Amino acid sequence: MAKPVTKKISARKPAAKTSAKKPAAKKKAVKKPAKRDMSYYFTVKDSVKVVQSRSGKRADKRTKFLVDTLVKHMHAFVKEARPTMDEWMYGINYLTRVGHMCNDWRQEFILLSDVLGISMLVETLNHEKMSGETESTVLGPFYIPDAPAYENGANICLDGKGEPVWVQGRVLNAKGKPIAGAKIEVWQANEDGFYDVQQKGIQPDMNLRGVFTADKDGHYSFRSAYPRHYPIPHDGPVGDMLTALDRNPNRPAHLHFMVSAPGYEKLITHIFTPDCPWLKDDAVFGVKESLIADFTTVNDAKRAEGIGLPNPFRMVEWNVVLSKP
Repeated sequence: MAKPVTKKISARKPAAKTSAKKPAAKKKAVKKPAKRDMSYYFTVKDSVKVVQSRSGKRADKRTKFLVDTLVKHMHAFVKEARPTMDEWMYGINYLTRVGHMCNDWRQEFILLSDVLGISMLVETLNHEKMSGETESTVLGPFYIPDAPAYENGANICLDGKGEPVWVQGRVLNAKGKPIAGAKIEVWQANEDGFYDVQQKGIQPDMNLRGVFTADKDGHYSFRSAYPRHYPIPHDGPVGDMLTALDRNPNRPAHLHFMVSAPGYEKLITHIFTPDCPWLKDDAVFGVKESLIADFTTVNDAKRAEGIGLPNPFRMVEWNVVLSKP
């Protein structure tokens, strides 16, 4: 009888003990200080960058551009001029005085802008004429709206002072076509060198002011007084600055025009008399050669009677050419 086959089972050796390695302890991370935005901290070198960087993401683009540009140039001025603290405070007080000098009929800030040449620069940059349009010049501080409307040929010289003058012309477009219905606003100082708003109770209200309308052929006309030169108001802070700079306060003799019509750019301009001694030294830099008008003397009794002026009389013909926007 065969012997049963027995399967030899070898005893499994126990696995050798291995020493389990503990994971290496992580080094405690040292928190680095947040990187500082150095544009936050003001230095002379980075002053412009610091101020400009404060504007938020929702800032109006045009406003940001204007303020950033102002900051750049104002900081450059301070760095070059290096004003003392007393001078800086004088400047602050000076601008405060300018503001206090303003009222319903006197705009001292416009006057300050005028005598610094800023008004003329802004006006000229915004109204560069390319096709023979009438050139513009400064508005001045004595324009007031709602002057009385007159028929063509009316007399705006209510105080009767000065040498009478007849003013006539046409309002045209760049192609020489008449602009019917154009609005012509005019104002000027009187023979004594003052605007009506400067002499309340002395001059009649609305003296040497008026609004006229161009007829179907673009014609306008009115009676006035021959313009005289005069000093700008120099009894305030602007006058103090002119005195300190040894500057002339006079404006050459002129007549203000503001001409407007639908579809055209509004024109603000003057006409100057050719015989005024201050043409080359205007306190507000408003003279342009093209605006010096030709005032003639007319000796014609019949014509003088027809327009209500003594003979002989002064006359100026001034055509205004408006531009498209």
